[in-house]
Amino acid sequence: MAGEIPDLQAQERAGTGKGAARAARRSGMVPGVVFGGDKEPLAINIPFNALLKRLKKGRFKSTLFNLQVEGHDDVRVICRDVQRDVVKDLPTHIDLMRLRRTTRINLFIHVDFINADQCKALRKGGVLTVVRPEVELNVLAGDIPDHVTVDLSKVEKIGDVVTISMVDLPEGSEPVIKDRDFVICNISAPSALRSQGDDEEDEEGEED
Repeated sequence: MAGEIPDLQAQERAGTGKGAARAARRSGMVPGVVFGGDKEPLAINIPFNALLKRLKKGRFKSTLFNLQVEGHDDVRVICRDVQRDVVKDLPTHIDLMRLRRTTRINLFIHVDFINADQCKALRKGGVLTVVRPEVELNVLAGDIPDHVTVDLSKVEKIGDVVTISMVDLPEGSEPVIKDRDFVICNISAPSALRSQGDDEEDEEGEED
């Protein structure tokens, strides 16, 4: 399971019409609705500043949240839509969907690189370059992995790359990107060796 699911705090909103939504915005709130999970929709307000801070962090729509509303049980939700002001590009309404344990969702999962001390390429002076510190996976809401593991002990040569197909993914998860075998990391030559190689190529060019 994922180690930490961030909390998203909201208030229940009285009224569901445009008047109630406008009143919420005037009081520094963003109106929204929580739906799904075989329950009635719940009208909510989320503090504008708190929501804007979350949005600026990025990947808001692919983050699982623990929604906390006073008077209601906590529930796991994912954002399905954020409506924005067409001029200011600021949030004006939010739609959140309750998740069942069997619901499949797309989330970014942290990549953990292990056994660097046993990596032959690194011991030869190679440098680890991380291309994707996170990978987007399709997972079950009730079984979200904490991380994806890349075992660097299997990387032997400088210049080798680790792609998604070379990684053992957690059971029940699969990559969202399926049309290409994308790179997660590579072992590159140290800058001194790269510079030396460039100098040698330049000298050969001058001789020619």
